[in-house]
Amino acid sequence: MFRIMSRIRLFAATAAALAVSSIACVADAPPGATSCTGCHPATQSVGTPVPRLNGRDAAQIVTAMTEFRTGKRPTTVMDRIAKGFNDDETKAIAAWFAAQKD
Repeated sequence: MFRIMSRIRLFAATAAALAVSSIACVADAPPGATSCTGCHPATQSVGTPVPRLNGRDAAQIVTAMTEFRTGKRPTTVMDRIAKGFNDDETKAIAAWFAAQKD
């Protein structure tokens, strides 16, 4: 039981850190970008297997989203998320994340 409670506390702390780090940079985000910050951390200090998008090359983000959308890249949920954005929205989100720095 102690291990389960410890894991729940760790999860809650990680979720809180993600939320706090995400709030600071979302004010000027294009529509849809805030949905990414729920899983993708804004800072390097957050330990998660989900990759950071901040500072990543916009073309890499667009390529990944296109591959998720078409089923070329394996995924758990990103295929469904990517299908919710058109090409222009994806490019705007990618450009915004590419411009974000620590």
